[in-house]
Amino acid sequence: MPHEPHQQHRPSYYLEDIPLGEAHARFAAALARSRVPGAIPGEPVSLEHALGRVTAEPVWAKQSSPHYHAAAMDGAAVRAADTTGALETSPLRLRLGDQAAWVNTGDPMPLGFDAVIMREVIHDAGDGAIEIHAPAAPWQHVRPMGEDIVATELVLPENHILRPQDIGAIAAAGMSHVIVRRKPRVAILPTGSELVAVGGSPQPGQIIEYNSLMLAAQVTQWGGAPQRLPPLPDDRNKLRDALLHAVADSDVVVINAGSSAGSRDFTAPVVQEAGELLVHGVAVRPGHPVVLGLVRGVPVLGIPGYPASAVVTSEMFLQPLLTRLLGLPAPAPSTVDAVMTRKILSPMGEDEFLRVTLGMVDGRLVAAPLPRGAGIIMSLVRADGLAHIPRFSEGIAAGAPVTVHLRRPLAEIERAIVAIGSHDVTLDLLASHLQRHTPGTRLSSSNAGSLGGLLALQRAEAHLAGTHLLDEATGEYNRSFVNRYVAGQGVLLVTLAHRVQGLMLAKGNPLGIASLADLSRPDVTFVNRQRGSGTRVLLDYRLKQLGLAPQSIRGYEREEYTHLAVAAAVASGAAATGLGVLAAARALALDFLPIATERYDLAIPRRHYNSERLAPLRAVLASDSFQRDVLALGGYDLSAMGHVVAEIP
Repeated sequence: MPHEPHQQHRPSYYLEDIPLGEAHARFAAALARSRVPGAIPGEPVSLEHALGRVTAEPVWAKQSSPHYHAAAMDGAAVRAADTTGALETSPLRLRLGDQAAWVNTGDPMPLGFDAVIMREVIHDAGDGAIEIHAPAAPWQHVRPMGEDIVATELVLPENHILRPQDIGAIAAAGMSHVIVRRKPRVAILPTGSELVAVGGSPQPGQIIEYNSLMLAAQVTQWGGAPQRLPPLPDDRNKLRDALLHAVADSDVVVINAGSSAGSRDFTAPVVQEAGELLVHGVAVRPGHPVVLGLVRGVPVLGIPGYPASAVVTSEMFLQPLLTRLLGLPAPAPSTVDAVMTRKILSPMGEDEFLRVTLGMVDGRLVAAPLPRGAGIIMSLVRADGLAHIPRFSEGIAAGAPVTVHLRRPLAEIERAIVAIGSHDVTLDLLASHLQRHTPGTRLSSSNAGSLGGLLALQRAEAHLAGTHLLDEATGEYNRSFVNRYVAGQGVLLVTLAHRVQGLMLAKGNPLGIASLADLSRPDVTFVNRQRGSGTRVLLDYRLKQLGLAPQSIRGYEREEYTHLAVAAAVASGAAATGLGVLAAARALALDFLPIATERYDLAIPRRHYNSERLAPLRAVLASDSFQRDVLALGGYDLSAMGHVVAEIP
């Protein structure tokens, strides 16, 4: 939409680019001047709604528990002094009424009685008397008044997160309500003229607005009360008005998107105009263009619009702010040390938090990097942790140690089956069936290409590798490559499937592409797979047979890491064709021209194949339900699924 003339003169640069620690320190110092410099006040809530809330003041017992002397067993209440002399060989008779009285567990003790004898060791002698065979000790099987809680005793301190057992203790101490911190009110204001509501049908140039859902879920998880406000267009005046309205009845305001330095990014100048701009630009990745400020005493956070940046930035700045408002200590990250599976380069001046999958292989925790793009939400879904690459380190070498901030319980990570190698659509199905067959068994998968997977096996960084590498000299799949790259480990080649590879084409094949030879036509653009992938090896082999030079193909240098990514490039019109499997073409309703049938194997070291960890994998490969679901994808021959087709000693 058009913008006012004065908007063209706003600064088009970051205010600064400061280290993460300095940004935290500057923000913390400013919070001392905020509307609520410390923890927010308390409010009474019923115990039914108190779980997870934070106590705003100490909880003192109103009454004792138990508030009377109570029988702790079913039996007879007695005076211990009256039972002296009772023996197995010389039972003692006690009269019911003045010397004994029947009681059940929880009954008040009769006045003057100070012990209970269990019913199981009492003989009812009849005529209003009982016989006992051993003396009772004073206060035997009796819960004295105040045994659990004494009136006026401290039950719970201030700033304590209430657990189920805490709620029971408060009730036992005679209270039905407890004073807890009011949940911090967090207004979430998404911005962007391109935003479409969840459930809508976005047109090219529009995106579904789901960041506010994620941010609201984080706020709820961290003990706050989120309020998602309607998205705003890219208009400076409307943003300023919405911000001033939001700070009037919120403890925190989060503006999502518009925090960068583009011509339609107004968060920083609006915060500066309406209040105090503290930080604009932090030396972290993802999340570099974060904005921190105060407006009328209320903390305002400008969270970047890319989803990965939004989630990670909110963890860095919003979560500590909410814990402060709740009177809790700053959250301590749960970290582990792992080994990086491949070399990663990183910008010199930034702390990078790289999304990784994790798994325990031969007693070592290994970290495999996921796509780094700030807009890739699925990398956060798949991530087991964030590997911290410190500022000025230039990156992490393959095999080097790295500190990982966990996003999944370590016990769950340690049970995972680690797969690194070639991508195939069936691996997603395999992951789903593993969870169904053996709950808690997870496939931690990283797409590194067939060759990358074999190298990961050689370095003992994976339990298995998907591979479909064609040996040009023999026409055989995988065996020679395993011999070359994973020598001496005793590797089994277990066939997952034979599958059809071919050219994926736009619906109706508008360019009339009939064979690989057409890739050299000037009107045909191609999208390739990455170096080291089996699909790339197959393509190069066929081009060599045809006498086609790779340089003659437009787009040969453009690389994608999965069959579905190639299919998406063709479906979007970014490329006319790309080589991949039929299942990927079907998934995006593309036409398909078969080129070759190949064998896709799982290369598995024998020590892993026979292990208990991989038992669920072997069971799933043999299951009818998994094979039915794979066949439904199309383009797969499962006659050899699960068969060991070769053993490389």
